[in-house]
Amino acid sequence: MKRERIFLSPPHMGGNELKYIEEVFQSNYIAPLGAFVDRFEKSVKEYVKTKNALALSSATAALHLALRVLEIDKDDEVLASTFTFIGSVAPILYQRATPIFIDSDYKSWNVDPNLLEDFILKRKKENKKLPKALILTHLYGQNAEIEEIFFLCEKYGIILIEDAAESLGATYKGKATGTFGKLGAYSFNGNKILTTSGGGMLVGDDEKLIERARFLSTQAKEPYLHYEHKTYGYNYRLSNVLAAIGVGQMEVIEDRVKKKREIFDWYREFLDPFEEIEFMPELLNSRGNRWLTTITFKKTNPLKVIEYLEKHNIESRPLWKPMHMQPLFKDAQRVVNGVSEDLFKRGLCLPSGTAMKKEDVEFISSLIIESME
Repeated sequence: MKRERIFLSPPHMGGNELKYIEEVFQSNYIAPLGAFVDRFEKSVKEYVKTKNALALSSATAALHLALRVLEIDKDDEVLASTFTFIGSVAPILYQRATPIFIDSDYKSWNVDPNLLEDFILKRKKENKKLPKALILTHLYGQNAEIEEIFFLCEKYGIILIEDAAESLGATYKGKATGTFGKLGAYSFNGNKILTTSGGGMLVGDDEKLIERARFLSTQAKEPYLHYEHKTYGYNYRLSNVLAAIGVGQMEVIEDRVKKKREIFDWYREFLDPFEEIEFMPELLNSRGNRWLTTITFKKTNPLKVIEYLEKHNIESRPLWKPMHMQPLFKDAQRVVNGVSEDLFKRGLCLPSGTAMKKEDVEFISSLIIESME
């Protein structure tokens, strides 16, 4: 009998989602907006302790609106994490701006503050204009070195935008990722720690910026009875139905973070004895949400492990391929040290669904060990 498939990070409902969806249907406020959109925004806003939140169709939409309201446009330069997903940086292209990719360090797997500062100082020494913004990714739910990076952005007048798509529930010194910069973005895609099937959230303390983004997210319609447009906008708002799912999901966010971290600890229990395997680190004074448990091998080819797990109906995948290695960005400027390329070459994402049991993790771990032999 074939074993039931174990997915990388499948959706996990909390219990009240269907009830809330039924309430939406009874009200007939299906889309685009309604009471559950307001409730969803309020729940995220209160959880991460920010003053404003805007529910959107995706985190990519949130980052795009962030760039738009911050008036980043053609010929502007935007620094970005190279070790990330395309959705983090595609909005730079939407705005016809120019990305500059910054490599990672082994301490966090996120943007290396030293590389960032070296680049800034080199630009200043050459009397060249500094990039206008930095889109900083908190990779796999783990904090970037946010204190140092925030300080550099403040010192040199670079606008900090946080791509916290994978890191809802992560904190540094008790402060939520996504709330350090001028604006932050969360994802509620199907594989994230919480899901609305597809969705995102833009957060920030600056009410004017969020309200401008709110206006642009609904096609930039002016307040007239007829349809009047002085500028162009986007169809980026989240529906009331999906927001109802989000309200139910937010009720279990701390349970999900706890379980993700427990799954990570189970993997460590079974795999730590093997010197061949190393785990993604966690910075001091931080709490990652451990969205995905990720490892690197010293000598083993991760593709070999992926193939072996797949034979047993288990989904896994390589780490993100750095943006500066993508054909799309072959000509893009980059500041690299080889770290993200090395991690990509040696790394693996392991199944981390919050409905997993310890025996599932033990079974997966035993197969990883077998595949290394």
